[in-house]
Amino acid sequence: MYFLVGILLLLVLFLSLFHHHRKKKICKRICSMSCDEKLEQITSLIEPFGYTYIPCQDIFSTTIDAPQRAFGYTALYDYYAPRFGMVFDCLPIYFDYGGRTWLIELWKGQYGINLGCEVGIYKADSLVAQSQLRTTLFHSIEDQEMLPISIDLFYQNSPLAHICTRHWWATAFDMGNYAQPYDLSMDVRITFPNMSMLAAYANVLDTSGKCLYRVCGLQIMIHFDYCSSCLLSGIQKWICRITQWGNRHMCHLFIWITKPFTASLDRLLYLYYYEGYSIRELIGILKRKESTLQTQLAAGRRKLKEELKKAGEIPQNWEREGK
Repeated sequence: MYFLVGILLLLVLFLSLFHHHRKKKICKRICSMSCDEKLEQITSLIEPFGYTYIPCQDIFSTTIDAPQRAFGYTALYDYYAPRFGMVFDCLPIYFDYGGRTWLIELWKGQYGINLGCEVGIYKADSLVAQSQLRTTLFHSIEDQEMLPISIDLFYQNSPLAHICTRHWWATAFDMGNYAQPYDLSMDVRITFPNMSMLAAYANVLDTSGKCLYRVCGLQIMIHFDYCSSCLLSGIQKWICRITQWGNRHMCHLFIWITKPFTASLDRLLYLYYYEGYSIRELIGILKRKESTLQTQLAAGRRKLKEELKKAGEIPQNWEREGK
């Protein structure tokens, strides 16, 4: 028995020394890379997922051609988000313009091991009745319809991130940091192409009474600190609490594992080299031609439709579109 215990201790010692040696080797490799080499490597890792890295702020944002664009938006995404590690406050504003119902939604909160914010712009195929807004599938807008968006994200009134872009889905994500949604706030500026569209949006925003705003020319400036997650009750409230408990511990684990580094760029590269082929294979799978990716996205939407149909919550216009 003592012999087996001795063998076990030697095995643990060997594994510890191996881990230490490998960790030291990877740290040395990352430290020897130039900034351009790191950026090139991280870009190849995250672009297939629709993200880009902003080194001057050490944050992540989304690309215009992100694969998520094909999925559009339905309110069911927000409802089921806590089951996928996302707990946030949201402000959806539906308004009618140009013979269609549009949606501009703001989000702020915790996304797994990232805290962050989003502004998304979507539209339906036609005018949508009030009773069907939350079950209708909205599509991401076309390139020519994208609007100039500026976002300033704050944590307890301290600035965290700034994004200024022309986009359909402007985002900012700070990796490894944790926050409750009510500790975050956003200052958002959206520039509209004409006064008709601006007025249609502003009227509904004003009616909601959920945030302060002011209009300057064709631009609307919104201060979003409303806490929609604070109004949850029942099982959804407990799901959010459990999810946030998991998110907090995952953030601590992420920081601990990658503690030789402080920048998100270096932390991700460390995980990439440490995990090795599992991540490399995943990236290789995602780097496929566009037609293959579209086929995969269509299959994913069909699967989502089946699950929602079982729950009796299929969006109204999915059947008509043959999604």
